[in-house]
Order: sequence, then C-alpha cells, then structure tokens
Amino acid sequence: MNNPWQSRKPAAPRAPSKPRADSPAPARPSRNEVRLYGLNAIQAVFEKRPEAIRKVYLTEDRLSVLKPLLAWCVENKVGYRLVDETDLQKLAQSQHHEGVVAEVLRQPELPLQDFLDELPAGPQCLVWLDGVGNPHNLGAILRSCAHFGAAAVLIPSRDPINVSGAAARVAEGGAESVSLVRLPERTLDGITVLKRNGFAVFATVVDGGESLFAVDMPERVVWMIGAEGEGMDRSLAELADQQISIPGSGAVESLNVSAATAVLLAQSARPKA
Repeated sequence: MNNPWQSRKPAAPRAPSKPRADSPAPARPSRNEVRLYGLNAIQAVFEKRPEAIRKVYLTEDRLSVLKPLLAWCVENKVGYRLVDETDLQKLAQSQHHEGVVAEVLRQPELPLQDFLDELPAGPQCLVWLDGVGNPHNLGAILRSCAHFGAAAVLIPSRDPINVSGAAARVAEGGAESVSLVRLPERTLDGITVLKRNGFAVFATVVDGGESLFAVDMPERVVWMIGAEGEGMDRSLAELADQQISIPGSGAVESLNVSAATAVLLAQSARPKA
C-alpha cells in the first residue's frame, strides 16, 4: 500500500487552535458513519476513499505526520480539531487511538448478486461469517482477508455485524481492501447463487470434517466460518459441499476463529501443483 502521508504534497494546512476546556463534546456519529482510530486504519480510508472523511481529531504531536490529510481537509472544507490525549481517548473509547480519530462514512454493503456480477473471472476466495461478533476477531479476519487477497466477507441477511472502530484498527487498513457483502434472506438462495458462479462452499467444523491439508482445493472457494464459542451451525454446515477441519495436536480443542481463518486462507492461497 502506498503511504499517502508521504506521497501527497499539497500546501501545508493552517494549524488549528487548541480547544477550550469548556468545548462541548462532539456528537455521536450518525448510523451511516463510524468513528475510526489508529494511523493505518485512517490512512487506508484517506488513500482509497477520502471523500468518506467527515471530521478529524488529532493530538498536536501528530500534526507533522498527518499534514497531507489535514491539507486535504482544508482544501475540501472538512473540519479537523486538535484535542488532548484524554479527549481523544474518550472519542475513540480506547487507549489505542495512536493520536488520531476520524469520523467517516461506512463502506456500503453490496447485495450478493451485484457483487458477483462485478467479480473478475478466475480464482477467488470469499469468507462467509456465521455470527462472528467480537470486533477484534472481525478485525483480525479482515486483515487476513486483505493479506491473502480474499475478495469479500459475506454476512447473513439478519446479522447485525458491522465494522467498528475497534475492528478497523485491528484490521490495520485491511477493512478498506475487502468488500462487505450481504447475503440473501434465504440461506439456500445464497448458496445457490454462489454455486451458479462457480464457487465451492466449504464449512469449517471443529471435528469430523475432512482434513484441510488433504483437500483438493478448488479455484473458487467460499469458507464458512462459525461464531466464537459455538462454532459453525451444524444445520448450516450440512448445506455446504464439504465439511473441513483443521487438524492439530489435540492439546487444545481448536483455534481461535480469526487464527483458523488465517490458516484456511493461507491454504487456499497456496500455488496449485
């Protein structure tokens, strides 16, 4: 990924004044916005869809590294504000803000068929999430998807999952490289559409499935990933073309869902013999 902090060279921004102690707290973002934090998460938005940025908050020691972003804000009449460490921590609701918070428009979720209509032919990998709700796991999954080139995360129609600030920070910019795709209301309809587009659907189960390392990997694959704790819904797994398990030493029952996803994606990304 190119680094837009260094690659863009607009005019230097005017330094904002420090807020007064009695400055009112910023309003919560609207439903179609999310408050992101962390340098890599915000860098990725600035690089891929800067028009989504609505407001930036930063500490004084980040003025130099964020100069291109702030100059862009001045040019495009997007507000930014210097805040102290305590205020930034409140905005991010985290100590891991890395000196910057931004309110941005959420990435639009695509309907499955619309996404598939635009998907290039050839090898593709998708990840179907069945109830994964922990933002840190979601962020780690998005990071692995971006690293291994998975095209999308598929989300069941009624699943409230969305990319929070915590998930985007853990993804380290990966959230901007992976499409979010909403599945049809009927699960069978989603599986039918995927198969019609050449995808094999593999469900991951803790035990009882074929070993991942013995599977003849298809060119186009969907990995069904189960929720934390409960694992893959068995009724959903039975709809897949094949059930897959990751063999291990037996010292622990299974891998964490995000670690398991990374193993699956790495195996499907291996060059075919």
